[in-house]
Amino acid sequence: MFDSGVGGLTVLHECLVSLPEEDYVYLGDTEWFPYGVKDPDELRARIRAIAELLLGGRAKLLVIACNTATSIGEDVARAVAAVHGVEVVPVVEPQAEIAAAITESGRVGVLATPNTVESGAYRRALEAQGRDLEVTEVEAPDLAPFIQDGSPFDREVVEVARAYCAPLKRAAADTLILGCTHYPLVAPMLQRILGRDVRLVSGGHAVAAAVQRTLTRRGLAREPNGEGEYRFLCSGDVESFRELGTRFLQMPLGDVERVAIG
Repeated sequence: MFDSGVGGLTVLHECLVSLPEEDYVYLGDTEWFPYGVKDPDELRARIRAIAELLLGGRAKLLVIACNTATSIGEDVARAVAAVHGVEVVPVVEPQAEIAAAITESGRVGVLATPNTVESGAYRRALEAQGRDLEVTEVEAPDLAPFIQDGSPFDREVVEVARAYCAPLKRAAADTLILGCTHYPLVAPMLQRILGRDVRLVSGGHAVAAAVQRTLTRRGLAREPNGEGEYRFLCSGDVESFRELGTRFLQMPLGDVERVAIG
């Protein structure tokens, strides 16, 4: 499993809860954070290098726990995975499936990074659900960096979030896809701004369910006995990753290994 930083740990947390018997390796590419504003071609090359690194360790499944990486380079990751005979579970399609299923009005919002919105990945995934949906996408370039930094919330941050939510409120969206794995950390703030009747769809639950289905379908799921192991890799500073990652995962990280990518 990989992400641009610690945001994907919200996805890993759900997988650890839903499938505790499995072993996990998580890579946080903190050296290259944030992905949301990177050049798409350079980002695709980075995703290829990460996929090759992780799949060289005999993984049985590759999870892209990053919305931007899924939107920009899912095809690249799948190409590498195909060489190893491994399937890929992205974060976009599972969220779109849930959002389309639970919206009552058919008005769905997407809050995501600029690269994710510009890719059109969520719009395509929602259109593929077979429902007549009205989709409102909002770019939120400042939200993930703020969360990754670990700074305390203040009035300025709340006002930034209000500005991002304004188009969603005008569109009367009753369902909002949190299109970045960092956003669940500010879900209470977003819920307060949007109102309690708006349903928030995060990547964690959706991806964990997709992982379980994929492993079961391929006969790769472990028997639900005991707990597996999990370990962490990062491309940037180890101590800051461990400190912030513990808050995101809500579990101890233990040793973190720094790796060079590409």
